[in-house]
This record gives sequence, structure tokens and C-alpha cells, in this order.
Amino acid sequence: MNAPTRPWRRALIAVLAASGLALGAAAAVAAPGQPPAARTARTPAAGLQGAAAAAACNPEASSLRPSGPPQVTSGSFMARIRARGYLIAGVDQSTYHFGFLNPLTGNLEGFDIDMIRAVARAIFGTSDPSKIHFKAISDAQRIPDITSNTVDIVAHTMTITCDRLQQVSFSAVYFDAKQKVLVLKTSHATSLAGLRGQKVCATTGSDSVTKISAAGAVAVQVPYWTDCLVKLQQNDVAAVSTDDSILDGLAAQDPWTKIIGQGLTKEPYGLAISRQYPEFVRFVNAVIQQYEADGQWKGSYQRWLGPAPQPPKLQYAS
Repeated sequence: MNAPTRPWRRALIAVLAASGLALGAAAAVAAPGQPPAARTARTPAAGLQGAAAAAACNPEASSLRPSGPPQVTSGSFMARIRARGYLIAGVDQSTYHFGFLNPLTGNLEGFDIDMIRAVARAIFGTSDPSKIHFKAISDAQRIPDITSNTVDIVAHTMTITCDRLQQVSFSAVYFDAKQKVLVLKTSHATSLAGLRGQKVCATTGSDSVTKISAAGAVAVQVPYWTDCLVKLQQNDVAAVSTDDSILDGLAAQDPWTKIIGQGLTKEPYGLAISRQYPEFVRFVNAVIQQYEADGQWKGSYQRWLGPAPQPPKLQYAS
């Protein structure tokens, strides 16, 4: 995809890399405020969902069908969030176009951030920014923060995989990506296979690491994708390999890089939610259904990523 140009994009790399500590520390104090027993309880519905995922895994049709329009029902997890007064969302703040801290405004912006704002509007009936507490997290923190109830939901360029479905629930697919490779323009590599034996960067906790190793390259793991870009610029690694959506953001920050090769794998993105709250999964899927139908998905895509294709077809396991 061709990303739209921003006049300040060249200044982003340093800001994105450094700001993780600041927002992460500030947001780490946010906690759902639920009793410990409520945090660890497993519901029968959640157990059934996990069993179904294990029996027949299809990441693109693994989620729960909406029960109707998004409604906050009495006694639901959404009602608990509303009573608390804010939604706690785990997000990235260093992936340009998807989740990043705008150095001019100090606000979190991007395609994933827009998704979270839509969920919060459906819960609270308002666009008041105080109704969302963002928690900046790394790839490696995504699942632990969901399973410990540190956050209510994660929007973090997160691929739905069969392994992850054993630990967390996901919404329906809201974005389709493909794994590719980013190199310097001086590189002669044309694919990941051509980098066998060389160092290729990815973040700890990403599924890109496994694919890099399977191709015979040496996976170098770091906390954030901007760390990978710095390593590439310093010639500490030969390439960065991950989803094209992430690589597009990195390439937009450095005109001396290029994306190579065909898509290696399909990477369907979902919003991650605790398996304790199947009603919240159905609610979020109803929000996504509405978000696509009324043109918000298209508008967000055009704002951050360029000309919008058709959104992913919404599929469900049940």
C-alpha cells in the first residue's frame, strides 16, 4: 500500500522510539479495578470457545457472531467498563499509520487507534477522549496484558493465529496484511530466502520471528519495530521482516529503504480480548460490522493508508 505523505514524518523515528517509555510509564498505572476473583474466573462459554478453536482452527473465521447491534446489557463486561468510566486499551505507539504518538499534537493516532475509539463510542455513547485509557505495550506484552486483565482490549497489528487462540479471544478480522521484507535500497536481496544466514530483525513476541528462522536467516529480536529500523540504518541487520502494513510505516520514515518480495504469509488482524468475556467479543464484532457498513473503516483507511479496498469479509466460527 502507498502511504500518504506527512511533512513531519522524518522527525517521527526518534520521537516514536523515545516516547514509548513516557506513555508506557504513565499508562501503566491504569488497571481495570475489578476484584481478583473476577479477573481470574473462567466462564463456561469461554471454555467452549477455546475448545472449539482447538478442534478446528481457522484464524479468519474464529470469532463469535454478533448478537445484534452493539448494546451494553446489564451485568455484561461492557456494563462494568461503563461503570468504571473508561476503556483500557493496549496499543502500540511506535508503528506509523497504525498506532503512533503524533509529535505535533501529543495524541495517539492511527488505524488501530481509530478502531479503539469506535469501541469506546459504542460503550459510552460519546467521543470524549477521557473515556479511553491507552496503555503503550510491546508485542511481547499483548497476550500477558489481556490474560491478566491489565487491559480490556488490545489493538496492536496483532495477527490471529491458532496458537494465540488458545490464550485469548479475537474479534473478526478487521485488516488483512502479508509478511514481507524491508532492506536498504543498496541491498541486492529480493526475498527473505535470499537472506539465509544473515541477520533479520523482528520484535520479540511477533510471529515474524518463527518465519525468519524457518527461512534460514538469523532472527534478531528487539522490543519495537522502530528499534529494527535503527538497526537496519546502522547496518546491524541486513533486513527487517514483518507485516507489510508495519513495513510501509517504517519505509515512510526512511526514503533509503525499500520493501522486497511477494507476500510470504497471510496475516489477518483481530482485536484481542480475554476469553473470560465472550459477550464483549460479540459486542466488539457488532461494532466492527457497523464500522464497516457506515463507511468509517473506509474513511480511516484512506486517512492513514491510502486508497481503500473493500474491508475484510466478516466471518465467524459461531
